[in-house]
Amino acid sequence: MINRIQHVVRLIVLLAASATMAACTDAIPSLVPGQSLYVPDLLERPQQFNGKEITVSGAYLERDGRQVLALGVSTLDNGLDAQPLGEPIWLEGFPREATTELHRPGDAIYGFVRVRGRFETGGPFGAENAYRHRIIVTSAEPIERVRRREYRIENRPLGEGKVSLFDLVADPARYNGQTITTQGYYFWNSLIYVLAEGVSTEEDGSSPQPIGKMIWMEGFPPSVSAELNLGPNNSFVWGRVEVTGLFQGGGNYGRDGAYPAQLLLDPNNPANARPLDPKK
Repeated sequence: MINRIQHVVRLIVLLAASATMAACTDAIPSLVPGQSLYVPDLLERPQQFNGKEITVSGAYLERDGRQVLALGVSTLDNGLDAQPLGEPIWLEGFPREATTELHRPGDAIYGFVRVRGRFETGGPFGAENAYRHRIIVTSAEPIERVRRREYRIENRPLGEGKVSLFDLVADPARYNGQTITTQGYYFWNSLIYVLAEGVSTEEDGSSPQPIGKMIWMEGFPPSVSAELNLGPNNSFVWGRVEVTGLFQGGGNYGRDGAYPAQLLLDPNNPANARPLDPKK
């Protein structure tokens, strides 16, 4: 079972600091140029800030073409299916460069940011006119910067009777219908099943993503998955492996038909999948 987790710790720390400052002055901070606010400030007193240039900290979430600012973000254990916590604020003109070092689990981008722009309330705003508030963004910066590690295979011959992943991707039609043995990084997160050139993770091993060249792969033996890197509640699996299966190339395979080839393994034959690295 995949559980949901809430990413609010960083913002709670920020809010605690803000509350301490407010207690020292024994008053709600007044709006002054350059004052840094938090999402609850806007949601509790929207009319006070309506039409004003503000600086506000909160959780940025980009998913399905929508960009919003919220109190926090809730995700599954594998980092997927990110949802805003509380009432989200629609963002217009959020700069792409500010998202470079945020969380990127594969289906969304999220992380804590500081946004500057014009706040408006009253709506309706945004996609499907579903939002009561918006910020027309003039600038933004990340509060947290996510560091990632990459693990990759080398582009080199694998030996007699084996075909490199790079050769399979470069000319998939050539190997169509053949049983082949190859190597790469197996990646599974309930939505994506691939053999990839590599995997990128956050420094603590969370939010893994396949990177580089890749093909769709099905039938990886479950018993072998236990020898690889597993996410909380088995929410993802990844690791460097050698696999043998039926190769199909020259078409559109996998999720959304986005892959040039696929490899089909016998899930009941663990001998067709061999881990090459210890768990990271």
